[in-house]
Amino acid sequence: MEIKTFKNPEATAKAFADYLCEIQQEVNRLNIALSGGSTPKLLFEILVNKYSDKIEWPKFHFYWGDERCVPPTSGESNYGMTHEYLFQHLEIPEENIHRVFGECDPDEEAVRYGKLISENLPPINGLPQFDLIILGLGEDGHTASIFPHQMELLTSKDVCEVAEHPISGQKRITLTGSVINNAKEVCFLVTGDAKAEKVNEILSITGDCERYPATYIKPTHGNLIWFLDKAASGK
Repeated sequence: MEIKTFKNPEATAKAFADYLCEIQQEVNRLNIALSGGSTPKLLFEILVNKYSDKIEWPKFHFYWGDERCVPPTSGESNYGMTHEYLFQHLEIPEENIHRVFGECDPDEEAVRYGKLISENLPPINGLPQFDLIILGLGEDGHTASIFPHQMELLTSKDVCEVAEHPISGQKRITLTGSVINNAKEVCFLVTGDAKAEKVNEILSITGDCERYPATYIKPTHGNLIWFLDKAASGK
């Protein structure tokens, strides 16, 4: 595990953009699972404004680590946010964008999306292997859409599962912990002091860390990198 700390959210996002520039040089195709949230939104803006000519976009195939069960036009859609802040500003082949159909029946979509991923990605250890999965961290310690009340999703043998928000009950499609931990690279992008307590507990294995799904993200054969700003690191 590697922990990288930067002075603010902008510096954190820029460092991750530099990281993308580096890893793209090693492959002809990069299967990446994106995250929603404010930090990825900032990352997308930086990629468009400062890195649009530095990234070889046709190499990238985009998937999502989780998605709310809403239409792509909804303001809650992770795909919709990515389209607004990233895709519409760049020349990315349509066939490289593999969105979750959040408007469809959740159970059927979890199966369809899992099958799509399995068909498109190379199998390792009996599961599809992403080159890179980007994750955020919720204030309750959840990651992707694996919440503390559904810890069984960490060890599910399926590629995707239907998750449920603990308060709203909103259904979501999420990658399982088994698939996340099968990736070559897993990167947490976490900023803001609201996350500092959970970050500290997870990284130091203290407090209630065993109750947080993010604690159990430990790639079996891959690398884990935390990109933090100073506020999230508590320093």
